[in-house]
Amino acid sequence: MSTASTKSPQPESSYPHLVRRTVEACRVAKEAAATAAEGIATGSSPLLNTLREREKQLDEMDMEIDAGVTLAITQVSETEARELLACMKFMISLERIGDLLLSFGSSAQAAGPRLDPQDTRDLTHMATVLEKMLSDAGTAFSTRDVKKAVDVLRADAEMDRLRNLIFLRHIENPENVQRQASLQVIFMTQSLERAGDHAKNLAEEVCHFVSGHTVRHVLMAYDKPVEQMFIDWLRSRDEKH
Repeated sequence: MSTASTKSPQPESSYPHLVRRTVEACRVAKEAAATAAEGIATGSSPLLNTLREREKQLDEMDMEIDAGVTLAITQVSETEARELLACMKFMISLERIGDLLLSFGSSAQAAGPRLDPQDTRDLTHMATVLEKMLSDAGTAFSTRDVKKAVDVLRADAEMDRLRNLIFLRHIENPENVQRQASLQVIFMTQSLERAGDHAKNLAEEVCHFVSGHTVRHVLMAYDKPVEQMFIDWLRSRDEKH
């Protein structure tokens, strides 16, 4: 009879595996945003219910990558370590996006058929923009494509525009129209807008680990849009070389 002790399985900690899992997590979050868009557009409760499974997947991936990076971080090169840290930061934002989309789904189900058609259209548009932001963020991370990251930064302005339109209708209500499900609409709007902020964080993180500079620090010295500042910095760097 063997006396060897049975060890608990260790998390996969290879650098390529952790990067692949981070890219996969971007895909899961993108699919969750697509589900939110279709669910609100069609009013499908069964579809919105599947957001819970996406949120659970992202939670599990967050724990997996956190454990894996902890094991791997001292065994890789400086460049790889920087990308592993980006993986951890990505997962923090992706896990939060999963939570926000689950909250969105709960509010959508609470509102049900009381949603105004215009609110349905704007919320569907917001969720669709979020889906594209997450798709571009995943591509930017996997291919080190700064242009895709800048696309994400630009898309955040559309999220803010739609949020403002919805808030104008339900909070200021200049036409003094009686509206239904305003509380749920505000919650849904806030969930999507905050998810968009987290997607923007993903793009900023790509800019950081690809270039070694943070967009936010550059903005402290100059009054320019974030994407323009980063493009200017890249141009000046290329001219020096």
